[in-house]
Amino acid sequence: MFRILLAVAVAVLAQPVAAQDYPSRPVRIVFPLAAGGGGDVFSRALADELQKTWHQPVVVENRPGGGQNIGARACAEATPDGYTICVMSSEPAVYNQFLYKTIPYDPDKNFQPIANLFFNTLSVVINSETKVKTFAEMIAMAKDRPGKLSYSTFSFPATVFMDKLNKAEYTDIVKVPYKGGGEVVNAVLGGATPIAVLALSNMVSLLQSGRITPLAVVANSRSPLFPNVPMLAEVRPGAEFPPTWFGLFTPSGVPRPIVEKIAADVDRIMAEPAFRKHMYTDRGVEPAAERLDAFARFVRSERKIAQQIVKESGQEPR
Repeated sequence: MFRILLAVAVAVLAQPVAAQDYPSRPVRIVFPLAAGGGGDVFSRALADELQKTWHQPVVVENRPGGGQNIGARACAEATPDGYTICVMSSEPAVYNQFLYKTIPYDPDKNFQPIANLFFNTLSVVINSETKVKTFAEMIAMAKDRPGKLSYSTFSFPATVFMDKLNKAEYTDIVKVPYKGGGEVVNAVLGGATPIAVLALSNMVSLLQSGRITPLAVVANSRSPLFPNVPMLAEVRPGAEFPPTWFGLFTPSGVPRPIVEKIAADVDRIMAEPAFRKHMYTDRGVEPAAERLDAFARFVRSERKIAQQIVKESGQEPR
């Protein structure tokens, strides 16, 4: 009994020391989408700043595919020592358990929420070569070309919105899956998938240059970057859905002092004026405030909302 108590005491006392020395070797950030999208760009910017803070390499590892379940599994199965941290969207964190019959991780038990990083301002956009300028014109084109138009999105609520739109307008705009925001942008530019419901952060410069046309922003107010673009609620009254968010997680079991150190360092980085301007204001991204236990509560509340949205959609788990 004495030996057991001694071992426990040593382990408890060692945790603050471990946190003080953390990290003492390279850290990887697992990201469940392909390179080039808005979340990937943010993850790499965060990795660069963490590297400066920690004086250790911080490398982003893209693990796309499987509806983001491949990357989420890689996070869940990583050694819980703080040397694997993960940036995940709301899809694998709260939606996928209701969209798939089985997933290779338990989103409630396998992840430790660290920090909510940002909310994405989504926009309905279209290839500019279509000459479509408004949401109503997009619907008219879809009616003229039944089954020949396609769209892409990573947001399940956006998928539900498009399904409802198809039913309400008797259109058939087909969803096409991609592995990352960069791929979607290229598909829109090339005309292969001319429509998307995608984060502004993926395409600010392309929208400003006119290569992609924004039809509506999914937000409670117009975007300061594009004040002439209407809100979705303005063009489709009553149409609204929860925003996509990206959060920072570790595998469950990482010692609390290390978790708190990661959260504190990330919080300082996200509060820096230059970082906020470059990664939030200039990219149409909304900062998020939830950290540690507050973020864990936020995730649990989002999971209840996700369950209800999936139930109301009528979609059966695949």
